[in-house]
Parts: sequence; C-alpha cells; structure tokens
Amino acid sequence: MPGRQSRRSMLAAITALPLTGALGACSGSDSATSRSSSKTGTKGTTTITFWSALRGSQEVVDEFNKTHDHIQVRFEQIPSGNAGGYLKLSNAARAGNAPDVATIEYPQVPGFAIDGVTRDLTSLLSDDLRKKLLPQALGQTTFEGRTYSVPLDVEPTVLHYRKDLFDKYGFEVPTTWDEYADLARAVRRTGGKRKVCIFPLDMGLYSGLCWQAGAQWFDTSKGAWNVSLADAPTRRVSKYWQRLIDEDLVYANNPNSRANDAQIGNGLSLTRHSGAWDAGAQMNARPEQKGLWRIAPQPQWDPDRPALGTNGGSTFAVTKDSAHPEAAMEFIEWQVSSPAALKARLSSGASSQYPAVSELIPVGRAAFDRTYYGGQDIYTLFEQEAHKIRDGWVWGPRMTATAQVMQDAFTRAAAGSGTLESSMRATQDGTMPDLKALGLKTTQHTT
Repeated sequence: MPGRQSRRSMLAAITALPLTGALGACSGSDSATSRSSSKTGTKGTTTITFWSALRGSQEVVDEFNKTHDHIQVRFEQIPSGNAGGYLKLSNAARAGNAPDVATIEYPQVPGFAIDGVTRDLTSLLSDDLRKKLLPQALGQTTFEGRTYSVPLDVEPTVLHYRKDLFDKYGFEVPTTWDEYADLARAVRRTGGKRKVCIFPLDMGLYSGLCWQAGAQWFDTSKGAWNVSLADAPTRRVSKYWQRLIDEDLVYANNPNSRANDAQIGNGLSLTRHSGAWDAGAQMNARPEQKGLWRIAPQPQWDPDRPALGTNGGSTFAVTKDSAHPEAAMEFIEWQVSSPAALKARLSSGASSQYPAVSELIPVGRAAFDRTYYGGQDIYTLFEQEAHKIRDGWVWGPRMTATAQVMQDAFTRAAAGSGTLESSMRATQDGTMPDLKALGLKTTQHTT
C-alpha cells in the first residue's frame, strides 16, 4: 500500500488509538477486491460468504436466503475458536481469502482489529441499530468511538442449580458469595462425592467473576495498553475460590473434560456458573436431566450494588477481504435484529442466547422450550440480569494467548503448584511479551 505506514509502525505511533491505527493501515477500502467467494451474479444478486461456529447458523442462513433475493449467503461451519476456527480465519486473512462475514467472540475482537483482519464498521453501522443494541454489548466492540464488530448476544453470568437436590436437602438459593460458601460447606456435610460446583480451569468464567467484582484487567487510557491482571478485585476473587479449593469444597477441572461431564451428568455438582447461552447447551447435552435444573441470579458481593460480568457472547465482523461490505453489513444487521433470524437460530433447539437487541427478548421468550427448566421463564431472568453487567470492561489485544497462559497456570495451581493469585501474576507476566511484540505502548499496574 504505497504511501502508508506499516501496520506495526502505525500501532507504535498511534498509542492513544491503538485499534484505529491498525485498521487505518490495513483494513482496506469498500472497493477492495477479494479472493474470497464474494461475487455479483448476472441478475444483480450479490453472494457473500459467512463463517461461524455458532449453533443454529445454518438455519439462520437458510431463512435469510429464502427471504432475500438481492443477497445470498454461502455458509461454512468452522470449528470453535479454541478448536482452530480463529487460526483458520487468521490464515485466510493472511492469504487474502477471508470470508465476508466472520463470527468473533468478544475477547478476540481487539486482536483481530489490531491485526487488520476486521474493518472499521463505524460508518456502516446504522444509527437505528446502534440505538437498539444494549450499551454493555456495543461497548465491548467499540474503542475510542470506532466500532469493529456488531454484537449478536450478550451473556450475563447466572447460577444454574439442581432444584431436586436443593429440595431434598433443604438448601436455599444463595444471594451473596458468603452464602454460597456456606452452601458449599452444607453440601459437603451431605456426604458422598457431591460438591457445590466445578471451578473451571480456564479464563471463560473466571474473567466474568473478576469483572463482577470490579476488576479492570486492561484499559487504554493515557495512550497505552494498561495491564492489571492481578488487581485488588481479582485478588479478592482468587482468594475466595482458593479457599473453596483448599477446603475441598469444589471440583476443579477443565470444562471440556470427561470429568466435568461425568460430575454434572451424575448429579455430583449441585450448581453451575455460566452465561445465559448455556441453558440451551445444557438441554442439548443432558436431555435426561429435564426438569431437574433451575436458573437464579448470580450471587453478589454487595447486594445493594449488584454487578455482573459476562460469560460468552459473539459478534459479527466484516473482514478486510470483503468486496461487498455493504451487503455483508445488511446480512449482519438482519442477523442481530430480525425476529425471523432469532426464531431460526432457536429452532435448532440448542441455543438460548440473550440477544443484544433488547426488543428481540419477547421472541426468544416465546421460542424457547421452557419445559427443561420446569416451566421457568428464563428470558425474563436474563433480561433482569443483563442490566447488571458492569460497564467499562476492555479485552486485551491477545486474549487467546492470555487465556492459554492462565489455563496452564490454573491447572498447575489445582495440582498444588501455586495458587490462583500467583497464577494471575504469572498470566500477566506471560501476556506482556505479546503486547510489546506488537509495538504497543504498555504499562503494568498490578501490586
């Protein structure tokens, strides 16, 4: 690109606006050509490509293609990010073959923006859609006033609990974390192998727990990426869960492990902490437990000032290689705001996403099969909890690498080598080299 600075030098120079620097150098203009399969047919039909690992995406694409003549979507199901989907997207972008539209989870948005894979959507995002999106969702994809992807859902953390076992033992649903620790000890007193929950040895839930407590792992104030992965709120959360681990009150294992599945499947874990999306995943994975589970608000540190973080959630980005960004954005807007799109996704029977466009909540409520949760109106609960999500959270530029360092450190801590608090310090140490390699100005603020 003659006459332009390289991506790396732009990133180093424009530290006050790290993401904009990257995109200004690399995202390409709306007239960019692509070696992806975006084509305009002879009858004026534009074909765009869409990659996603989300459940129900095929049903969504089928509905769009059935109701739109001027745009048609060719869909490819790809592995989830941790299973290789993000590597596939990065490699395709490097070769100039990225799809027109890609699904990217919130933690990865800054990294793909910095790498120039996604383009700045600020001018393409309509004011109407911007007003409809929950601010806590849009805030995670917008940096210094520039938007790099469009939220599909936002997933407040909630508490799943086995109502049958709570009734059997006379347990009450905890509303505070102190009450939850008391519940953990009461579960142990019932004997057997039952425990209050499984502490997952990964970043997914833990970030939401720290977010709720007031942590701020990253921010971009004062012209730098400021990193604080073991700040005071994070240390508070770390010490709380370390105590439960030390007292043998919780299981601690990988959420994708066989042990995790067995503990939930055999009724050994009485509660689960996860995002709203997981209600549908639970239905799909364990149909034999129909009627046994209910969902409640996540315990709070201070009930008078309720707050939450998130666990999960996805966004849609238009890549730099798209030859038809306007058509791509039209498809995205339809996906995130059309009742027909949400109905199509929920028709797969394996999704319970909480839409980032609040006016779709009645659609989700009507389409979701309540019988698994004993007739409970879980969407009303999700709506109540979504407004507790604390504003201001920022994901870092290399969260995939950060998450891997964290998972490795947590696994060692669970085996007795270190603690959750020391794991977070190790995660910060492991995160800094990647940020510096990008040419970003950085600071560290952990004490």
